[in-house]
Amino acid sequence: MNGLLKFITCGSVDDGKSTLIGHMLYDAKLLFTDQARALELDSRVGSREGKIDYSLLLDGLMAEREQGITIDAAYRYFTTEKRSFIVADTPGHEEYTRNMAVGASFADLAVILVDASQGILTQTRRHARICALMGIRHFVFAVNKMDLVRYEQGIYRKIEKEIKKLAVDLDLGHVHVIPVCATEGDNVTLKSSHMPWYEKETLLGYLETVDTAELEEEEGFVLPIQRVCRPNHTFRGFQGQIESGKIHTGDTVTALPSREKALVQSILVTDREAEEAGSGQAVTLTLDREIDVSRGCILVKDTDLIVSSMFTATILWMDDQKLTQGKNFLIKIGTRLIPASVMDIKYRMDINTGEHLAANHLYKNEIAVCDIAAADEMVYDTFQRHKGIGSFILIDRVTNMTSACGVVEHSLRRSENIVWQKLDITREIRAGRMGQKPLTLWFTGLSGSGKSALANELEKRLNIAGKYTMLLDGDNIRMGLNKNLGFEPEDRIENIRRIAEVARLMNDAGLIVLTAFISPFASDRQNAREIIGKENFIEIYVSTSLEECERRDVKGLYRKAREGKIPNFTGISSAYEVPERPEIVIDTSRQSLGESAELVLKALEKQM
Repeated sequence: MNGLLKFITCGSVDDGKSTLIGHMLYDAKLLFTDQARALELDSRVGSREGKIDYSLLLDGLMAEREQGITIDAAYRYFTTEKRSFIVADTPGHEEYTRNMAVGASFADLAVILVDASQGILTQTRRHARICALMGIRHFVFAVNKMDLVRYEQGIYRKIEKEIKKLAVDLDLGHVHVIPVCATEGDNVTLKSSHMPWYEKETLLGYLETVDTAELEEEEGFVLPIQRVCRPNHTFRGFQGQIESGKIHTGDTVTALPSREKALVQSILVTDREAEEAGSGQAVTLTLDREIDVSRGCILVKDTDLIVSSMFTATILWMDDQKLTQGKNFLIKIGTRLIPASVMDIKYRMDINTGEHLAANHLYKNEIAVCDIAAADEMVYDTFQRHKGIGSFILIDRVTNMTSACGVVEHSLRRSENIVWQKLDITREIRAGRMGQKPLTLWFTGLSGSGKSALANELEKRLNIAGKYTMLLDGDNIRMGLNKNLGFEPEDRIENIRRIAEVARLMNDAGLIVLTAFISPFASDRQNAREIIGKENFIEIYVSTSLEECERRDVKGLYRKAREGKIPNFTGISSAYEVPERPEIVIDTSRQSLGESAELVLKALEKQM
């Protein structure tokens, strides 16, 4: 028997993916008696006038049956005399492309269906690109619904020619084309009498014999550490799943990013000791000496991975909200999860032509090449060399939703050539001479809420108390440091990032920094908190209502925004995301400016 084959079915809406797999299971007698009986009964009220509707075997959701489409990925395990299979029947509708990408991430082979009456469609091209992005190198294009074109060889040959051109354009690797009729079973498990001109094997026959094993193994031994096991003071084991290569007791391994070396003292596979372990196995390693290894680190042998904080990647954007340059996320690569931002969208790809198009934003289901910067050094590699640590996901920091998946193309060289210079005069020394704790007091709220006035009043009182301070005001900063930025989402993101970096430098100088910025997005304020340092960041939400702010309208901005003269104005045409857990909340409409400043000072007593 050949090894396990993991494959997916994908293609455009109503190309017959679920029907194809359902018919394969039914004809190969791979169903239990009660499953076959239930299928026959369900088909009586189906969409095929009482004939067996094979798609019902995989379309399990009520919404799927009602609409006649696949929404979620359906996984099935089955075995023939020659091979075992796991198949993911994935959605064809563009709305559910994210679900298709999840299915592609686990597969060794993709079966892409093409409707013979329509040919190659945009969604077919998108799915082929996504499969290639996910590292799939083996493709079967099943030209379905041949009965609708009267099984004509000429139509099949024309589509086959298009598929081969697509394979060259996308560098798809191994491509096989089979004409089928999923509803009637032609060339699914048995040879078709309607297409005597097709002399090759059936779809199931091909899947039973295809060899998807890569000719070139990934270089060296790579073990991302998922957990450090310390059941008692005498045992310290490093646990994870081996991504590539083999390890033996007595081998020397290098821990990244620290680059410390140690000998493998023992290997545990489950609860049993072993002399060696290989790719795909979950192991616990013990080392002959204590070195700096924790979750997110990687143990390697006979290979050299990249240690840096910036790289270029190809991503599939899967979020309903558009991606803007500078937006902040959590990135998960290997077993490491840290903050990161999309610095630059270099270009997006046209799904049909592959053309590189200029882009400042990405919308759902678009594929693009971007530069990504992490908050700290990471260990990774290019996807071509090591798939497991060359692929990643971006997670929205507010919703915890997976916003994108991607693969590393190459490291950005500047990130490897820049090293943080340690200084002899530290923040602690500077702050000690000033006799204060450096803090950033981050005032946020709507325009006209009283942020700047309150920050100014508070700074005066801090100076009277002998504190060394610096006030950074939104308008003032935009007249100098950020004069090149507008008010589009990506400009707002960059505006706040720069301010956070400046505030951190001023904190390093020992100063107490007060900032007065609308900073409307929660993710940007969270990013500022992490740039500055959670222990030094105090978020002060000036919660004055929109109605009161608009009544004040000190600068006449609300009036202009209402008249449509100011686009992207927070509170009117652009959203303000209210802080969920600010350290201090103050409403300047409830008391005088002096009273508000006293309330903030009182709340700051413990921190200062």
